[in-house]
Amino acid sequence: MPQLSPTLTTILLLLLSNIFMTFAWYGHLKHLKGSAVFVAIMVSWGIAFFEYMLMVPANRIGATVFSLAQLKILQEVITLSVFIPFAVLYMKEPFKLNYVYAGMCLLGAVYFMFYHKS
Repeated sequence: MPQLSPTLTTILLLLLSNIFMTFAWYGHLKHLKGSAVFVAIMVSWGIAFFEYMLMVPANRIGATVFSLAQLKILQEVITLSVFIPFAVLYMKEPFKLNYVYAGMCLLGAVYFMFYHKS
């Protein structure tokens, strides 16, 4: 079985960890509205455990090919890429043009984080 590159491995692990993170942070707003906040916290922590199981190796692997700043901006782009479908499809929030504007701003941030002056 071929081994994935550190870049692709990092992106895939961050993508998966962000799915868990998004559910941990926001899923309780849909499913545990009537529950005590302590219950929501405990459920969120349980989900966040799996996020960390993916995020920590992603950052360790990513640190071998990206600078810390590049790794962080990559994380932010992936976070928004996961959050928008979650908000629209799962939480049934209306799609907003602000999502597009935020994405454009992040693309600018990606450019500046990955741009190397010669």
